[in-house]
Formats: sequence, C-alpha cells, structure tokens
Amino acid sequence: MKIVSWNVNGIRAVLKKDFAESFASMEADILCLQETKAQDDQVREALAEFKDYHIYSNSAVKKGYSGTAIISKQAPLSITKDMGIEEHDQEGRVLCAEYEDFYLVTVYVPNSGSELKRLDYRQTWDEDFFNYLKNLEATKPVLVCGDFNVAHTEIDLARPKPNYNKSAGYMQEEIDGMDRFTQGGFKDTFRHFYPDVTDKYSWWSYRAGARGKNVGWRIDYFLASEGFLPQLKDAFILNDIMGSDHCPVGIEL
Repeated sequence: MKIVSWNVNGIRAVLKKDFAESFASMEADILCLQETKAQDDQVREALAEFKDYHIYSNSAVKKGYSGTAIISKQAPLSITKDMGIEEHDQEGRVLCAEYEDFYLVTVYVPNSGSELKRLDYRQTWDEDFFNYLKNLEATKPVLVCGDFNVAHTEIDLARPKPNYNKSAGYMQEEIDGMDRFTQGGFKDTFRHFYPDVTDKYSWWSYRAGARGKNVGWRIDYFLASEGFLPQLKDAFILNDIMGSDHCPVGIEL
C-alpha cells in the first residue's frame, strides 16, 4: 500500500496544473491533501472525475482558506473531522480515516505567521494535537501526515542559521513541538529510513527562484506510531512533482 500526502495550495488551482497526471504517476492507494482552500461541495466537484475513489474533506468555516481532504481507493471504516476542541476546529485542519490496522490522520498545522502573531496559539495547538493523536493510539496505531509548518533539524532546511529563532517554521518553540511528537512515540518515517540525507525538501518559497536552486524546507512529514514501523517498507519525497509550492511526501507499507 502506498500513501501520499500533499499540500496542494488550492485544490482548484492545482487541478489546472496537471494534477490528474501527477496523481496517476504517484500510484497512491490513498492521497491526503492539505490547504484545499475550498468548501466540501467544491472539493467534491473538483475531484468528480476520480470516480474509483472515496473522497472525504474537512473545510474551514472561512471560505477559500485552509482545509484537508482524503482520497482513498478503499473505503475507511469511519471518518472523523477535527479534534473536538472548538478553538481548533474552525479551520478544517484535521481529518481522520480509520482503517482496519491503523488510523490515518491528515493535518495542516497552523503557521505561526510572518510576524509570529500565532506562535502562542501554535504551541497550544501542538500540545492539543499530540494529545489527540495519543488518544487515538490507545485504540490502534496511528499514521499522521501533512504540513507541520516546521523544519525539525538543521538538515531539514537549506539555510538554518539565518532562519533560526527569526522565521516562522524554525522557531525553537515550534521545534520543541515537533520534538514532542518524535520523542512521544511518533517517528519521522523519512528520517527512519534516511537519517542523514540532506538537500531533500518539501517546500520552496515562490521568491527568488528558490525551487530551481533547491533552497527549501522539509516541513511536510509522515509520522508513524513506533510499534507500526516494522510495517513500513519505505518513505519518500517526490521533488519532481510540480503544481504547488509543496511537493508530495509518502510512505509504502
């Protein structure tokens, strides 16, 4: 089984950029999307051609903002939206599909913002989301994927020194939040297989030709419950797939 995660930066926008061809090339059994920027009915309409798949989405109250979706060949046992915490449940950031052997959660973690206005909120979010995942894990293993909006270590971004404690996505508070996940039983699958690989990123600024120069950040992750690691065959980053400022990341079971 192959599961892929992709922040598409607008489902309707990416459809105009060879999305169908990209999706076919991934050969994914499940594709998790973040930042759909569409309401549930708009997501269904946008993905109407994918008739062989079950499509689920979670949209923000605010139109054209945030949002997550799951496209799955196999129908899940159940689908749940959000964390059950009103403060966090207005932006369509969490969508969970239950399968026989695991829960699959797709997440679009809040960005702390260019002036770090949401850094405090982000810390609350990280802790509450961790607790939400641990609650799921009490029943069965958890796979969680998406845009975590943080580069975890120095090798996860091209220019760590000028960004450390100055830029959203590489603040110590955000790194601490990621530590909570990885030290609390959810392993970074890419680093599990490739602990020392550098220059592999999943997001590039649209400015200054960053993608062409590979001046990027690895902020999209696939985390897995520690006990589920033996089920994993590989983890990968699909740098060559265009259409968004992010590229897809995934795992093979």
